[in-house]
Amino acid sequence: MKIETKTVSDRFIKTVCQRLANNKQVRRSLPKWGRVHIDRQLPFLCVYRRQNLNDDSLSERLIMGEASYLTATRNRSFQRQLANLVKNIAQTQKENFGSFLVVEVWFTTEGTNNESPFSKPAFKIISTPKSAILSTVDTFEKALKRIKIRKEAAEVKIVTASKIAPKGMPPLLTPAEARQLGCHIIGIEVRQIIKNPETGEIFPLIRRELQRQFSRALKTYFFEFTNKLTAFRPQHYLALGRWSMVKAVWEVDKQLAEISNHFDFLLQVTPINSTAAWSSFQRNHFEKTPAFVYRPLPLDPVMTKRLLFHIPIERIEDPTIAQLFREQQLELDRKLTLLIDRGTQRFLFGSLQLYGAVKAPLLNLANELLEKLPPRSRDESSGKSVDAKTFAALAMQELSTFHNILPESQNKVMVRDDINGLMVSQGNLLIGARTKIPETRIEALIQHEVGTHVLTYINGKTQPFRQLYIGLAGYDELQEGLAVLAEYLVGGLTRPRMRLLAARVVAAHALTNGASFVDVFRELNKTYGFERRTAFTITVRTFRSGGLTKDAVYLRGLVQLLDYLKNGGELEPLLIGKISANHISIIKELQWRKVLHPAPLIPRYLCNPQSLNKLNGLRNGLTIINLVKRSKK
Repeated sequence: MKIETKTVSDRFIKTVCQRLANNKQVRRSLPKWGRVHIDRQLPFLCVYRRQNLNDDSLSERLIMGEASYLTATRNRSFQRQLANLVKNIAQTQKENFGSFLVVEVWFTTEGTNNESPFSKPAFKIISTPKSAILSTVDTFEKALKRIKIRKEAAEVKIVTASKIAPKGMPPLLTPAEARQLGCHIIGIEVRQIIKNPETGEIFPLIRRELQRQFSRALKTYFFEFTNKLTAFRPQHYLALGRWSMVKAVWEVDKQLAEISNHFDFLLQVTPINSTAAWSSFQRNHFEKTPAFVYRPLPLDPVMTKRLLFHIPIERIEDPTIAQLFREQQLELDRKLTLLIDRGTQRFLFGSLQLYGAVKAPLLNLANELLEKLPPRSRDESSGKSVDAKTFAALAMQELSTFHNILPESQNKVMVRDDINGLMVSQGNLLIGARTKIPETRIEALIQHEVGTHVLTYINGKTQPFRQLYIGLAGYDELQEGLAVLAEYLVGGLTRPRMRLLAARVVAAHALTNGASFVDVFRELNKTYGFERRTAFTITVRTFRSGGLTKDAVYLRGLVQLLDYLKNGGELEPLLIGKISANHISIIKELQWRKVLHPAPLIPRYLCNPQSLNKLNGLRNGLTIINLVKRSKK
C-alpha cells in the first residue's frame, strides 16, 4: 500500500525495518518526491537521486523495475534523512544475509556527442579501493557490455574512488560507514542517451530499451554478488526479480482483457454463408467469386481504439510486464484496424502485419509436401465418419477430464448452424452443424481442439494475468504448431491432413502475389489434385474478409516447434497458456520470479508411452515428411 510521508522520521524508518525483518513488502512514498519499494528480504538496494524535480525524462525508471529500489530527491535538507534510511535498511537486511549491497545509479552528460544527440550507451562502474566487491565487478562489466542500443554496443569502464555519489551530492555511505555496517556500495554512472542534451527532447523508446537491458545486467550482477559475498543462494539470477505486482499491473491487465473479450476476431472475419456461397460457385461453373456475408460487428472499432490507447501501460514499472502489455495493445490495435478494413483491399495489408507473409523456405517445404504426398490416400478412405452431435459428445468426454481436475472451469462444446468445421472461441469448442468427421481423425481433432486450444485456455485462466488465456501477441503460430503436433503424437497426422496444411501455405502465397479467388481454387483443384469442395474451403479461408494469411501459421508453427524440440526445448512449459515462441524466455523469467505457477493441466497424450516415444524421436531431428511416414506405422 502506498503511504505518504512528510519526513523520514525515526518512526518511519522503524516501520520500514520492522516490515523487512518480518519479510513483508515495503512500498512507501518519500518526502517531496520518491519512493522506497522492497519486495521482500533481499541483499541489495538500488538507489536513484533525482537531480531536478522538474526533470520529466523519467530517468528513475532505469531502476524502478527492480525488486528493491529507492528513488528520492537531491534536496540537500533531505540527504541526512535519506542516508539514515539507507543505513538502517542495509543493517536490517545484512542481518539476514551476512552482507548487503547498495547500488547507486545516476546519469551524466560527459562523453555525449555534441554533433549528434544519438550517443552510444556507456557505463562507469565505481567502487572503493581495496573493496572485496572488486572481485565481483568483472561479471557486471561483462553484463553491461552485452547491452546494445540502436545496434551500438555499450562502453564500460571500472574505476575506484573514495567517494561514491553523483556529482554535487553527499555520499549515502562513506567507505568507513560501509565497513562498519558490513556492507558494500558501488556507483553506476550512465551516459545520458534518453534525451537530447541540447534540446531536452526525450526518447521514450530508448529509455524503455535501456531499462529492459540494464535490468537484466543488474540481476546478473546481484546473482554474482549474492553467491560470492552473502549466505543466500538463489536458484537463478531471474529469481532476484520482482515477485509482487502493483495495482497498476492488474488494472491494465483487466482493461486489455475487457477489450479482447468484447469481440472474437476470427468469428468476425469468417463468412457465415459458406454453404450458400458453395452452391452459388457451383452454379457459376466455378468461374465467379461468390458473395460472402459476415456477422455484424458488436463494437465500434474506432471508439474501442480510443479506450485501448487510454490504458495507462506507462504506469507499470516492471519492464517485462510492460513489454508484454504493449505488444498486446499493438496487436489489438491491428485487429481493430482489420475489422474496419473488412471486405476491402486494405484488409490484406493488415493481415500481413499480423500474421506475416509466406517466406521462401516455408513455400518450398509446402511444395515439397504437395509433390511427395499423393493426392489420393488410403489414410482417410474408409468412408466412415461421425456427425457433429456425435463428435460433440466425444469432445465433451475429453473436456470432462479437465472439469474433474478444475471444477471451476466452465468451458463448453456447442453445435451451431453459423459455423463451418471446428473452432475454439473464448475457450468453448464450436462445431458446425453440418460437419462430418472421419473416424480416423476423431482423436487427432479432439487433441487439436480440446487437448490444445481449450486446455491452454483453461491453464491460462488459472494464471494471475488474463492475457495468458486470451492469448499473448502473436500466439497463433505456436498454438497451431502445438495443435498439429498433438495430432501427430496421437497417430492422427494423416497424409491428407499434411497436404491440407501445405495447401494453405501455397494459397496464402498466391493471395499475396495477386492471384484471384478463382485462380487459387483452380490451382488447388487442377494442379494439386484437391477435390473441388476441399479446394473451395481452403480458398474461402484464405480470401475471407479480403485476404487472411493466418492459415500459413499451421505449417510454420509446426516447423518452429520441431526446431525448438530438436534444440532441447521442453513441451510442458508451452502449455501454460496461449503464448508465442518469442515469449518462452519471458514466461520462464516470470516463473522464476514466482509470478506465474506451473500449469495444472497436461494433455492426455503426455501420459501415453507411445506418444512420449514419438516425442523423444522428435528431439533427434525428424523431418516433416518423416512425421507422416511414422504416423502410418
